[in-house]
Amino acid sequence: MPNDQAVSDSIAASARAALSTVEPRPGVPKPDPIMVADHVRRSFGGLTAVNVEHVEIQRGAITALIGPNGAGKTTFFNLITGFDDANEGTWTFNDRQVAGTAPYKLARIGMVRTFQLTKALSRMTVIDNMRLGAKHQTGERFFAAILPFLWNSQEKSVSQKAMGLLERFNLHEKVGDFAGSLSGGQRKLLEMARALMADPELIMLDEPMAGVNPALKQSLLGHIKTMREEGTTVLFVEHDMDMVHDISDWVIVMAQGEVIAEGPPDTVMKNQAVIDAYLGAHHEAQLTETGESLTQSSDGDSA
Repeated sequence: MPNDQAVSDSIAASARAALSTVEPRPGVPKPDPIMVADHVRRSFGGLTAVNVEHVEIQRGAITALIGPNGAGKTTFFNLITGFDDANEGTWTFNDRQVAGTAPYKLARIGMVRTFQLTKALSRMTVIDNMRLGAKHQTGERFFAAILPFLWNSQEKSVSQKAMGLLERFNLHEKVGDFAGSLSGGQRKLLEMARALMADPELIMLDEPMAGVNPALKQSLLGHIKTMREEGTTVLFVEHDMDMVHDISDWVIVMAQGEVIAEGPPDTVMKNQAVIDAYLGAHHEAQLTETGESLTQSSDGDSA
């Protein structure tokens, strides 16, 4: 029998191989999607923030969700993870309908997220933050909590797992420190490590590199790659295009709430619709001395 690491490596390699045969277009079906979203819409007054017709996330791969500011990326994250309510739409996780499911219930079934602004519990120690991330703890039940013999051994196991992750994320020397005393980058590491306490099948990272210094960026990149090699599916929002190109197996691009492109990183970066979304449709037009496009007159008609 192959060991767990060999199986996980095989899953990651299979995901990359499967995606190499997928046509790069918006809403394209994937060979083995872990999550599928259909007709997801969210409006705020007269503004439609998200209008995603169909999107699938390939199991075992690292998928980047990119787009200009205001494209609806974080709002889409909030909808599918239960932190906001969609006006309409459905989405599944492992073929299970989860639209409208509370975030803590999603975490229990293997769908966990982090936030652009970290949610570390500042007045709790690093180790206690980690312990909170574990699932199915007997001591969390009201009557069991007053009977230590029911949960002592489980808490020791949870603590051992937490310490292993803290060592892996180079936070073991901070184990007794309050989470609020950590640097911004260390809080990012803590939140990522805490998410792994739940043994997620899908981990969703909202701008994991935001506010992180260059030294810690390389560490975070390595951890994300390790998640994939261990069999965890990764979906992340990011603005750092170097990072996206470095670690992504697949890229989904949003603009004005809609998915406008999908494909491997190299393909997406050359897509004209993506270039236009980031730089504007007339970014290559020559300008006159007055700043007007040579192809447009001042009243907007063709010159």
